[in-house]
Formats: sequence, structure tokens, C-alpha cells
Amino acid sequence: MNEADSRHLGSQLEALGYSPEEDPRDADLVVLNTCVVRQSAEDKAIGRLHFVEHLKKKKPEMTIGLMGCMVGMKEAKRLKEEYPFVDVFMPPSDTEPLLEYIAENEMVDLGKIDDTYIKAVHNAIQDEEHILPALRRNKAVIANVPIVLGCSHSCTFCIIPFRRGAERSKSKEEILREIQKLTDQGVREVMLLGQIVDRYGEDLDEEYDLADLMHDVARNEKLWRIRFLTGHPSYWTEKMTKAVRDIPKVMPHIELPIQAGNDKVLKDMNRGYTQQDFRDQIKSIREIMPDVTINTDIIVGFPGESDKEFEDTYNLLKELRMDKVHLAKYSVRPKTIAARKMEDDVPEEIKEQRRQRIDELFDDIMAEKNEKYLGTEVEVLVEGKVKNRWRGRTPCNRLVFFEDDNPDIQGALVNIHIEWTGPYTLIGNMTGIVKPPFVSPLSPAALSL
Repeated sequence: MNEADSRHLGSQLEALGYSPEEDPRDADLVVLNTCVVRQSAEDKAIGRLHFVEHLKKKKPEMTIGLMGCMVGMKEAKRLKEEYPFVDVFMPPSDTEPLLEYIAENEMVDLGKIDDTYIKAVHNAIQDEEHILPALRRNKAVIANVPIVLGCSHSCTFCIIPFRRGAERSKSKEEILREIQKLTDQGVREVMLLGQIVDRYGEDLDEEYDLADLMHDVARNEKLWRIRFLTGHPSYWTEKMTKAVRDIPKVMPHIELPIQAGNDKVLKDMNRGYTQQDFRDQIKSIREIMPDVTINTDIIVGFPGESDKEFEDTYNLLKELRMDKVHLAKYSVRPKTIAARKMEDDVPEEIKEQRRQRIDELFDDIMAEKNEKYLGTEVEVLVEGKVKNRWRGRTPCNRLVFFEDDNPDIQGALVNIHIEWTGPYTLIGNMTGIVKPPFVSPLSPAALSL
């Protein structure tokens, strides 16, 4: 979500005459886009705030903007008192406060700025390419596209509804227009984003859901791959499973967080389903799509979680053998229901022990699942290069590394023969190019900053 918001803001700023600056110490304007989903993320954001405070002391004319979940929908007044060096506070996905600040302070040489300035900016952005020149130069081939903003589910551990507000689905037309602009610039895979992505369209008048949207997105001839993040077991439907199965461009990769495998803990989390409901959902998906990849999320050490309740989670994961688990230790998020009403009573050392047990379990599960790729050929979208090796992902989201002397295959769709496997990566050799990389019609001069 933050990556997409930053891209959008960058496009707006470029429309006003700004250009990206690699080193923030040389910038006229610095915007810090923040995440607070976990305490570690908020701590990192605070650390970066102190860094930019130091920058502004050396360069008082620098403008500082703070954006994202740290600001939330109602935190600007409090944050202004704590961080007086910040000039502009922007809630998630809301760039207008910064545009207004720029207009009022005439930070860009635009001549006379009248009352229609902000409207003109937004109209100009409708024709923007929605991807920064720096990303064009790096040949970015994957882009995140938010389709649902905010969340109305209110899991007791989650701060997102408080920070990002109620659920709002974007219109089909707006989503398709953004994806068209991205693919015109060389993006070949999009990730459709929502806090609960399978609730897309619930707040719209028409009968139109995620499955319908995937069909429409797939009609974009320049787009090769479609993914989505993150689903919720209570809202995932058979119609959506069949759309993933039947639309070739939709990758067979589903994220369905269970968070815990014990009914009491699930109730305390306000997840809205039981562990048996989740089992039934996974069984149904696998019957329709036997080769599907299903990942999940787990929180260990939730308030009140006993040893037995944790064992229920461990045993469920051992039985279902998901393809990957995104694992987190519970941390208190202020103003959540859990923070207000539940004691964080699981000791840190117990949380860490539980995390390690699940981590070790999935090291073995993922190693065994990946070993089946040994000696096979997989299709990979080349995302970029790390040191001397290219990297990309299979349709089932397996990370693949390979070496090749071709200097310019970023953005290509290639076949890779797998010669080594591990829990987290596959390594192989390229055997052929399925589709060549995008060739930009822009001249080198147009790409320069």
C-alpha cells in the first residue's frame, strides 16, 4: 500500500516540476511514508524521523512531510506537538495536504497560483503515467495497485482500521485506468491490494466482486501476470477460486491468513471463523485447484494463548502443510481492542520459542515442497539482478535465481531449468525466452532526471 501511495505522490510532484533525489541530504522536500502494523515498523519510522530532523537542522529551508499509517486519520494534531519540525501531515493515500502546502508556499516556480491550482494538479495527474522516471529507468516490471482502501473488519490485534479508516473500494474504471498506464510503461505484473482484498466491491452499489475485477484486468493485452493480497477466509468464495483457476493471467497463488489454529484464540482475535471453517476452505480450494500455492499468516503469543492453544496452531499447520507462513510475534498496538481489553501476558521468551518451532517446521515443509521442482522447467518473470544473478518468481511465487550473460533481460518471461532447491529459493539455468522485455519508446534524454 505504501509503495503505491509513494508512487502516486511522486507522480504528482513530478507534474509540479520536482525530480527525484537519491540522497535525502540533497533534497528540497523529503516525505517519510510510514507503516505501524507492528511495533518494529513504528520504531523504524520514529528512527527515520529523528534522521530527517537532523537534516532539517542543517538545512532549515527543507520541507518535511510525514505520511501513512503513523499519521492515520486523527493523529496529525498530536504528532505536530511531538514533531514540530514536520511541515505537513498526510493520512494514508491522501496527498492533498502536501499539494496545498506547496501551493500556499509557492515552493515550485509555477508563476501565479490561483484558487484552481489544486484542481489543476489533480486533473494533470489523470494523464500522468503513474510510475516515476527512476522506476522506468530501472525497468520496473511489477507494481502494487490498491483496489480497497481501509478496513472495516476490526480484528482485535489490528491497528489498520483506526489508521486507514473504513473500507472503500475503488471503482473498476479507476483501477483499470491505472493498470493501463502502468503497463504502457513496461509493468507486466500487478498485485491487487486490499487489507481484505476479497471484500472488494462490498461497499459498491453494483454486484461486482474480486472475481469480476480479475476478469476485466486480464483483458489488458500488455499485462502478463495478476496477483492479489491479502484474502480473508470469511470472504473468500468458490467463484474467486474458479476465477484464479480459469484466468491464465491470474497466478495460482492465494494468501489466506488464519492467524491461529485454536477456536478460543480466533474468537479473541475476532477473526469470524473457526479452525474447522479454515480447514474446509483449504480443502475446497485444493479440490478445485490441486496445484495451487496457499500461504498463510500466524501470530504467536496472542494475549491468553496457552501452551495447548499454541499446540493446536502448530498441529493445524503441520497437517495442512501450507506453502509458506508469514510469522509474527504478537506486539501491542495502542488503541486496538486487544491493547485496551487484554493483557499481553505471554512472556517474550515463550513467544520466541513458539516462533522458532513454527519456523523450523516450515523450513522442512518448504524444503520438501521445493525439492519437487528439481530437474523441472519453470516459467519466471525476471524482476531484476542481485550481484551477478538474475532473480524472478514462478507463477506459484517461488523465488528463482539464475546466471546468464544476457545484459538486458529484466522484464522478460523466461524458462528456467531448476538445478538446486532450498526452503526459500530455487536456482537454475535459463533455457529460453518466452516473451522479451519491454522496450521503452522514451529516449535516453526523456529518462534523465
